Amino acid sequence: MKYEYETHTDSPRTEVFDWFERKGSFRRLMPPWEVAEEVRADETLEDGAQRIFRFPMGPLKMTWVAEHLGYQPPEKFEDVMKKGPFRSWHHVHRFIEKDGGTVVHDEVDYKLPMGVLGRIFGSRNVRNRLDRMFRARENRLVRDLERHSDFKHLNRKRILLAGASGLIGKQLAAFLDTGGHEIWRLVRRTPTPGQNEIEWAPSKGTIDGASIEGFDIVIHLGGAGIGDRRWTKSRMTLIEKSRTESTGLLARTLASLNQKPEVFLVASAIGWYGNRGDEILDEQSEAGTGFLPETCMAWETSADAARQAGIRTIHARTGVVLDASGGALEKMLLPAKMGAGGPIGFGRQWFSWISMDDQIYALHHLVMSPNTEGAYNITSPEPLQQKNFAKALGRVLRRPAFMPTPPLAIWFLYGKMGVALTTESQRVMPTRLTETGYRFQHQNAESALRDALGKWKN
Repeated sequence: MKYEYETHTDSPRTEVFDWFERKGSFRRLMPPWEVAEEVRADETLEDGAQRIFRFPMGPLKMTWVAEHLGYQPPEKFEDVMKKGPFRSWHHVHRFIEKDGGTVVHDEVDYKLPMGVLGRIFGSRNVRNRLDRMFRARENRLVRDLERHSDFKHLNRKRILLAGASGLIGKQLAAFLDTGGHEIWRLVRRTPTPGQNEIEWAPSKGTIDGASIEGFDIVIHLGGAGIGDRRWTKSRMTLIEKSRTESTGLLARTLASLNQKPEVFLVASAIGWYGNRGDEILDEQSEAGTGFLPETCMAWETSADAARQAGIRTIHARTGVVLDASGGALEKMLLPAKMGAGGPIGFGRQWFSWISMDDQIYALHHLVMSPNTEGAYNITSPEPLQQKNFAKALGRVLRRPAFMPTPPLAIWFLYGKMGVALTTESQRVMPTRLTETGYRFQHQNAESALRDALGKWKN
């Protein structure tokens, strides 16, 4: 069987081929609804190089081993499946110059397992999956190239990233890598030989200052998950300390360096504003009261040493990030697919969200723009009430979304954490981000959900 797909970009062929040659391209090209784990990847597309990853197939995990061949930069490269779910798979990537841009022509020759039965019962399903996969790849490639082009007049940066293994960190590291930047990761374990990793231990207050000398940009996204477990007293202490101790240690160390970074970006959250009903909130609004606002205030304050040392310091107050492979949206999907994804309570609470692509592009925009500093809300300019978000998700999944979930049920299942994260109302506007000239990929929740789930209308 043969499958073909064409992606048209405005970028020169060499730039497009270079994007594919970067290690981060694998994660950026993986459909956003697929939970794939990269096991090993060689640093090149040259003949004989391999990429090994695992992905779920029903209740099992399938391993895919791909080997590259036909390496002819910047014209083409190929890969063949050495191990995986197909009987055979041969993918040719061609890069064709056209009208000042580049056409990426994908041609896949494949055979399904189980012979005739596989062709009868699996061919349509496989073709539908390929259509969705290659459309998602097209979206990411075209968008990433456009966002990188916004700052291609600047020198490539040496970037240190803490929290690179998290949901946002994985995508941010991959995106920055495809832009040609040099990415290093702060890790809380022994660094893997041959990888750009630096060890630190925030809970012990230890980091080697000399090892982080000379970075242009430092980004800190780390911290214990807010919505991962019930909020016991010990968990709440861990949530705050994992943020304030690590940020404080990093800020003080950066402030003491001879070669300080240009910018220090620290994650924060719209939890800073607390439960505010219908009030329209922007970066000038006062902080709220309660556990989350107090945690966010302490979190942002812990970066003061870097700010006082003259380092441009940014606090990214992030809303609910829509990503099907993790976070809040992943938790919503099962009940929503079963027709039980209706409003929580009356559903009048405001839901301030951001697509994963906008999350990544906004952080990139802020660190690369020389005049940005202080707090920025990383949310869509079109927040909506939770009942309307539930309806949008229902439309995308083609499922009813009218059955309400009482807050008492949330309390029973998730405790105080669940109630705070699902019933508190925050109508947050990204005023300062918009003023910087940032252009949103997704303003409308339904379009963001369709992208995240591969459920486009046409």
